[in-house]
Amino acid sequence: MRNDQIIIEPVLTEKTNSMRESESAAKYTFKVNPRANKIQIMEAVKSLFSVKPVDCKIINVKAKPRQSRTKSGMRSGSTTPWKKAIVTLAAGNKIDIIEGA
Repeated sequence: MRNDQIIIEPVLTEKTNSMRESESAAKYTFKVNPRANKIQIMEAVKSLFSVKPVDCKIINVKAKPRQSRTKSGMRSGSTTPWKKAIVTLAAGNKIDIIEGA
């Protein structure tokens, strides 16, 4: 798997923004390929963004049930399950593309 296939997109929410701006260590959250492991994710972050990752935590986000009303009645389904990675960078490193600089 290529590095650009491992990291799909960054997750930008209020919680991830506060994690990223913390004083102790910058933590970035990414939506990643479900088949990727921690080592592949850390190597992809290192090569794509030219930073030094220190740690990586992985979370499998479960599908949530959803329902919608239509003319013909209720339709039930679920969202797509996905994999989330929280990558901690070494002190002084940051990803400029996500920061907006």
